[in-house]
Amino acid sequence: MLYYVLFIVLAYLLGSIPSGLIVGKLFYQTDIREHGSGNLGGTNTFRVLGKKAGMIVTIADVLKGTLSIIIPMLFSPIEVNLLIIGVFSVIGHMYPVFAQFKGGKAVATSGGLVLGLSPLLFFVILASFFMFLYITKYVSLSSIITSFIAVITALVMSRYDLLILTAVLLTFIIYRHIPNIKRILNKTEPKITWL
Repeated sequence: MLYYVLFIVLAYLLGSIPSGLIVGKLFYQTDIREHGSGNLGGTNTFRVLGKKAGMIVTIADVLKGTLSIIIPMLFSPIEVNLLIIGVFSVIGHMYPVFAQFKGGKAVATSGGLVLGLSPLLFFVILASFFMFLYITKYVSLSSIITSFIAVITALVMSRYDLLILTAVLLTFIIYRHIPNIKRILNKTEPKITWL
């Protein structure tokens, strides 16, 4: 039990690292929470600070999810459930203790969690995301559709552990994108222009 608590806390703290805030303030003297959507994730970083900053923040957010399960995988002296631990990195990303509990939309860190558990599933969802992004030009819609595809792919793979995980992550992602869904329906959601 002690190891679960230790790794869950570590996963949450890793997830709580506000990559967008750090990159914005250190290198651009900009608090991205005061611009664009006000969100700390990669999408708003792309929008406010540009491609280079957006890519750095997105990769950092992905790695938070991956590291949250690699660390216990390598260092836990007992067998632990990596799914349970990893989910807390996503919760940390959404509600970061280091940024007044106002974080990202759960997409990149969820992807990083999947990458650590199943690289095959990760590359399926990565390809799906960019395909739907090319078609729709909406990051939010592409994220939601890709989350559904992740659930279906996990089912096809007969990976019921991943099925449960991707269903939980899908719930997080839909919940965090409710404002985006409303803007899409109202045709006020911004589209990307770089793809």
